[in-house]
Amino acid sequence: MPNQFEVDVIIAGGGTSGCIIAGRLALADRTLTILVVEAGPPTREELTHIQPVRCFSHGSPDSITLKCYVGKESDDLGGRSPIVPCGRCLGGGSSVNYMMYTRPSPSDYDDWETVYGNPGWSSKDLIPLLKKSETYEIEDGKDTHGYSGPLRVSYGGFFTTWGQEFLSTAAKYDKTRSSTDDPNGMRVGDINAYGRWQKYIGAQNGRRSDIPHHYIFQQDCRNIQIETGYLVKRVIFDGKKAVGIEYSSNPQLRPDAMQEIRIAHARRMVVISAGAFGSPAILERSGIGSKDLLQSLGIETIVDLSGVGENFQDHNVMFVPYHVDQKAETLDGITYVNHSEWTTQWIKDGSGLIAHNGIDAGVKLRPDKNELRKIGPDFQQHWMDYFANAPDKPPMWLGPASFFVGDLSTVPPAKYSTVVYYLNYPRSIGHVHITSASDAAAPPDFDPKYLSHAGDVALLRWAYKLNRELARRMPSYRGEYVPNHPAFPDNSAATCRSDVYPATISDPDIEYTAEDDQAIDVYSRRVVATAWHHLGTCAMKARESGGVVDSNLNVYGVENLKVADMSIAPANVSSNTYSTAIAIGEKAAIILLRDLGIGTC
Repeated sequence: MPNQFEVDVIIAGGGTSGCIIAGRLALADRTLTILVVEAGPPTREELTHIQPVRCFSHGSPDSITLKCYVGKESDDLGGRSPIVPCGRCLGGGSSVNYMMYTRPSPSDYDDWETVYGNPGWSSKDLIPLLKKSETYEIEDGKDTHGYSGPLRVSYGGFFTTWGQEFLSTAAKYDKTRSSTDDPNGMRVGDINAYGRWQKYIGAQNGRRSDIPHHYIFQQDCRNIQIETGYLVKRVIFDGKKAVGIEYSSNPQLRPDAMQEIRIAHARRMVVISAGAFGSPAILERSGIGSKDLLQSLGIETIVDLSGVGENFQDHNVMFVPYHVDQKAETLDGITYVNHSEWTTQWIKDGSGLIAHNGIDAGVKLRPDKNELRKIGPDFQQHWMDYFANAPDKPPMWLGPASFFVGDLSTVPPAKYSTVVYYLNYPRSIGHVHITSASDAAAPPDFDPKYLSHAGDVALLRWAYKLNRELARRMPSYRGEYVPNHPAFPDNSAATCRSDVYPATISDPDIEYTAEDDQAIDVYSRRVVATAWHHLGTCAMKARESGGVVDSNLNVYGVENLKVADMSIAPANVSSNTYSTAIAIGEKAAIILLRDLGIGTC
């Protein structure tokens, strides 16, 4: 017989949004019993989750805090199969991400309400929830920030050479753009302005501002039962009413555990919060999804909902590496080892490189008319359809990173830094679906469709050129790390070189030929990657338009079942997705408390 028990509310998935919901509900009603089931390991007081610099350790090949999904081979990626990791531990992305405090454009949320028909999800509704979540610890913060919430926001414990030089160089070189003291104030003036970048790091203690510590552990939420290392197979229904979940041990984390079936019954509500990959998979294994897919796997259809697993969206990122002066501060030397000097400083006052993520600055790029001409006709239609009448929407983010992205053992010993850029609203949209009715760990049918639109490739080409012009004028620059740049034709003026000194601000830009542009495009297809910002696979929009949940997060066609995580986003956002996952968690908690008749949080 399965191991069975009963609680009031079940949350299937212990990521960012799920832990916020659990914490808010637990504090609002101490008599409410809440179960959180998470596939990954616990994170409480683990240094890899509380020391900011250790975020890089989660990308190691033997990491158990990430789940890697392998996409289909794609000609658009030079025949590669893209690999997309996502957080798999208590706290999800909040416990493993780069802690970038990046907030979207107000019109992104306004679109959720006006374009996709979700009342209560506009920027005027969600900005107060972002404020509610944070304590902004930077002087002269705008009124769009919060000052008494659980998450701490600061610049982190250091200001690297590479970050400082990026801002000073941009101010002299890029005269088409301005500077700002707050690139995330959620105002039109924050676009096209270079600024020092904020981080989800506490100013006083130098700790990561993750969700489990700040919403659950520090609040003493004893009415939350957390079970880590378990895979949710399906939701259990009584007719069309969700009444529980079936789950079992994750063999990767619990290899010696008996694979017994556990059943948790929910007296009041079941919430799926397993992310853009996990949430549609749980729905499909539960009989909610495309009837054709479910029938092919032998799953009884409870609701024929074709949008489940569709609308997969992401941000496409490029990490372009450079050699830098030996005196430049970089995180490469401390990301994988524990340096006592920096550890002592972090323990003493929460400062230093351990209290840092290596990303000190950035800009939300919106091209002007001259730049649009350079980007070319492939982007023209997307610009007219999506950007021309939305002045707060930036197609691109670009900024410096004081570290090498990748395996340092594969490159010669040296000092490296990077300039990063990613697409905020790629036109490429993919899908993810289950391939097994019973195996929750089975690889999915996954195709993110990266770079399947020529306009996305054109934007990356333009960004590479701007990236390089800025980098080669920065005083610490010592040349490109050539193997990770385009292979330009022989005798090209764009040929990359290592061990060279910076250009001056007034030096002419590099001239690129049509062949050079082709080399950049080949390079982009060869190395473009996920920004870990996946969303959209249980979209909050009308059912007839491919929606999966309504504006109250109810799954169409059933009762007592909600989805609340980044999978419900109907369209992309111009930022790292952590802030939006927070807003969704806070909004979901309000909706749940109302539906449960408890009140407010």
